[in-house]
Amino acid sequence: MKKQVLFLLIVMVLTFGLVAKDAPKAGVEKEKTAIKAAALDYIEGWYEGSPGRMGKALHPALHKVGLRAYKPGGNNVLTPIGYTAMVELVRMGVGKKTPPDKRNIKVKILDVSKNIASVKTMSSDFIDYLLLAKMDGQWKIVNVLWEPAK
Repeated sequence: MKKQVLFLLIVMVLTFGLVAKDAPKAGVEKEKTAIKAAALDYIEGWYEGSPGRMGKALHPALHKVGLRAYKPGGNNVLTPIGYTAMVELVRMGVGKKTPPDKRNIKVKILDVSKNIASVKTMSSDFIDYLLLAKMDGQWKIVNVLWEPAK
């Protein structure tokens, strides 16, 4: 009887140890799913002309800058834009000009920490590096640096 109890106790301890070990992995995967959803709300929201998706993805204190030359061979210039202007551009449907079959959207999660993450979104038109923060249980895009894909 003592051997059976000891055996059962060992099995329980080992099982608990394995479950506890996998718990952080499951938590990270859940966070990655939420991070990717925020990135997709951003880039797909742009192309779909969905201010709701864009507004959901962005933190109101968003700081986004684009790096681009306004004339061929010209110097690169940083162009800032904030939350309100981004949502308004989406509302105007600026991104809808690119047909769905030409958008080529990709999302790559670069790094995840406890409450911050970095993500790269790529499309036929843009390369964006996003910095996200988990606030009130939701992942929000706080900073973006982008340039034209072409």
